[in-house]
Amino acid sequence: MSLTAFNSPHPGRSAVLSPDMPTGPELVDLARSRERPDRERLLKGIVALCEAADPISRTSSPHLLSDIFTTLVSQIESDLRRVLAEEISEAEWAPRALIDILVLDEIEIARPIIARSPLLRDQDLLRVLVECTLEHQIEVARRPRISSRVCDAIIDNAEPVVMTALAGNRSADISEGGMRRLVEASRRIAALRGPLIRHPHLSEKLAAQLYACVGQALRQAISERFRVDTVQLDRAVEASMRSALRSTEPGKPTPIEDRERIEMEQRLVAKLDTSGQLRPGYLIRAVREGRLSLFEIALSTLGGFNLDDVRRAMRDTSARKLALACASVGIDRAVFPALVQEIRRLNADLPGHQPFDMTATFALSSDASARAFREAATHVAA
Repeated sequence: MSLTAFNSPHPGRSAVLSPDMPTGPELVDLARSRERPDRERLLKGIVALCEAADPISRTSSPHLLSDIFTTLVSQIESDLRRVLAEEISEAEWAPRALIDILVLDEIEIARPIIARSPLLRDQDLLRVLVECTLEHQIEVARRPRISSRVCDAIIDNAEPVVMTALAGNRSADISEGGMRRLVEASRRIAALRGPLIRHPHLSEKLAAQLYACVGQALRQAISERFRVDTVQLDRAVEASMRSALRSTEPGKPTPIEDRERIEMEQRLVAKLDTSGQLRPGYLIRAVREGRLSLFEIALSTLGGFNLDDVRRAMRDTSARKLALACASVGIDRAVFPALVQEIRRLNADLPGHQPFDMTATFALSSDASARAFREAATHVAA
């Protein structure tokens, strides 16, 4: 059933209530019913009632509308909540309590509310950033005309995909300091670079800094937008690259860059763990993306292990300890061989290939695997 079926056939005009439409008290009774026909009649009555009312009368009984909507939302199926969210996403008359419920609902329901509701204020969006999933946070970053306060909170969280969504939001009120932090983050998050170059708040000074991090095509875009001395910048980039090659091993990050990345990953894992989103699949995805330190941090957090013990297991002569840690957090035996093969490809062929009984290892319970891992780690440390 779609609520749009009940809309006035003439957009912009108020609907006319038919005689068989339920009255206010009847709507409250219908809201308490769990029968599907009652829910359908209730939705029909609410939409018709709200469309038929003028702006003044819509707000004359806010408590009645709030009671009806909040009771309804707690009972109806997600598909009807999704349609309801679409219908009221731009309504200024929508009950505040209803918006508060829908904005924290599953993402397909919350998306139109986050994107368009005029009732959401900064504190509401900040709450979504703290309490909700990455998908919710991305929608906040994409919301038109978000304030510098919300932008700063997104940058503080340092979640790459959310920051990238923010960089692509050209109507976002990103402060000069916020843009500087995004440009600095683009040194390690390549996805930020293209959107930042096109953002209207990027200054010429920051564009010159960004120039050193991007490829030829994006350098051309910078030179077309800003009047920068590309010859001088190219020379500066070449000089800095020669200096970096002399001071570090090829492909090895500087200590500062490495520390910043690890701190960002630790914050991300802690946030996922607090929100209940840290699961075995996230560890597998981290390895597939080539982010071994993120995998180590996530594994130690999910299993409650010492991070140094996990790192030693990653360099061990056998993959048994790593298998115990993975088994304890729910990674399946069928997945582990491919997982450890990918880890070895990224980690100088470590852990080593010394054989162990993988069947017996993965036959242990999660608690037993965790105990075995800690005992093995303690034995090595001793």
